[in-house]
Amino acid sequence: MVLRMVSTASRLRAGLPPLLLGFGLSAALAQGAPPAPPAAIVAPAPVQQPAPLPQPVTAAPIPAPPANPGANPLAEAPTQNPKKSREAAPLVYARVSADPVPTLNPRTFLDTLRAAERYAAFAEAGGWERLPDTLVLKPGERNPAIPSLRHHLTLTGDLPPDAPASDRLDPVLIAAVTAFQGRHGLPETGLVGRQTLAALNVPADIRQRQLAASAARLMGSKFPFGERYVVVNIPSATVEAVEGGVVARRYVAVVGSPDKATPAVETRITDINFNPTWTVPVSVVKNEIIPRMRKEPGYLAKNHIRMLGPGNVEVDPTKIDWKGEKAVNYTLRQDSGFDNSLGQVRIDMPNRHAVYMHDTPSKSLFSRNVRFHSHGCVRVGQVKEFVGWLLQGSEGPNGPGSAWGAIEIETGIADGERRDIKLPRPVPVTFVYLTGYATPDGRAHFRDDIYGLDTPGGPVPSAATEPATTGAIAPRPAIRPARAGQRPPAAADLTPAVAPPRPRRASVPAADYAPRPPGSIPN
Repeated sequence: MVLRMVSTASRLRAGLPPLLLGFGLSAALAQGAPPAPPAAIVAPAPVQQPAPLPQPVTAAPIPAPPANPGANPLAEAPTQNPKKSREAAPLVYARVSADPVPTLNPRTFLDTLRAAERYAAFAEAGGWERLPDTLVLKPGERNPAIPSLRHHLTLTGDLPPDAPASDRLDPVLIAAVTAFQGRHGLPETGLVGRQTLAALNVPADIRQRQLAASAARLMGSKFPFGERYVVVNIPSATVEAVEGGVVARRYVAVVGSPDKATPAVETRITDINFNPTWTVPVSVVKNEIIPRMRKEPGYLAKNHIRMLGPGNVEVDPTKIDWKGEKAVNYTLRQDSGFDNSLGQVRIDMPNRHAVYMHDTPSKSLFSRNVRFHSHGCVRVGQVKEFVGWLLQGSEGPNGPGSAWGAIEIETGIADGERRDIKLPRPVPVTFVYLTGYATPDGRAHFRDDIYGLDTPGGPVPSAATEPATTGAIAPRPAIRPARAGQRPPAAADLTPAVAPPRPRRASVPAADYAPRPPGSIPN
């Protein structure tokens, strides 16, 4: 066994740059995020709750508050009732996996190394055949490419090796395609469409590289797994509340955009803040507030942001010369409230990047499959339910014997007063960047390399380009320079980078991979 692990480590070192082997492991002020694409918007329907999980941890579900009609595009969706309803449309969340197996557990590092070896063998044997780019399959359809599809899914363990041969998309093959989609974070339809086809056509050697690079990022981790812990896998844009070795809750999240990457973090959740205020970071004052105030002098007042001078004395923003950058010498603080950039809840977790998890007044992005839009912090969908899980075992607002249930949390927020609740037992939390990882059952899971970390030295995807969740890893992108009057770059503007990876200092710790520390910026 020792010799085998030495061989495994040697293969990992041979296939990865020295840096990876050395790794230890605001809401935007303007809330005018682009509306969700039509495919992601669903007509008014009950809030989607996570499907029941095996061995779930019982916790009182906390309903999400009614959506703000002025901020939710779903509020304008047509209804069957000819009479106009005064009720706001319910929130809609993107579907998340009901798999009870956590993304990260004490075995993930070794399981991922073994999966990397298996995929290396696939690559050495020639991998799998590329399927036609125009392939679209529906139940019962026959197609000459189906035998190749069956071979691929048999190799990866999605299709039983004794499944009857056929050139038709039969129920057994549909189940295998569904399993493949689940491992890649894709909608589990059982149909072969554009996204599934793109994931199927990723070569075996790239999949091996994802697994090896992710394992390298876990090396040296000292994360304190316990009975209860929280995992945010950045490429998945999800939050997992793990208890007793299974996922008790899984939530959609919005994480950092490629140019404002969410950093790797290992720490503990210590406090819950109701009705938080937000102190605007100097970088945001300089890059966003000052330019906005030059165009819209009433912007601070409109967004309930106060200017504070020495001694926290409030300053009239109309008395400030916004043509220069003197405003950076003042503290800008946004009042608490439903429209605060942190929403109604902040989840504190001390770390040197000053990032945290929180609510948001702009919830439309939770309905999207692509959720890489924050300034570095992590927005959590159904955050009040998540807070209810975190507060289990904490003394409630009515003293000994009371608890923080759904009603208590809503009441504690509704009074509008800032309230800080310290957890008697801090909950371990980690933000990880796993584009490839394996679970104890041997399944290999894959996500997009949204920050371009699997190929160190390669260019990071441009913030001007909308990331695409395809389950595939595209060639390392390079943006062509835009000419005067040219439209913003789109996916078609991406061309493979030809420059070889630049060497990087091996002394930089893994948690420093973020292009720019977000500071105390919300999403």
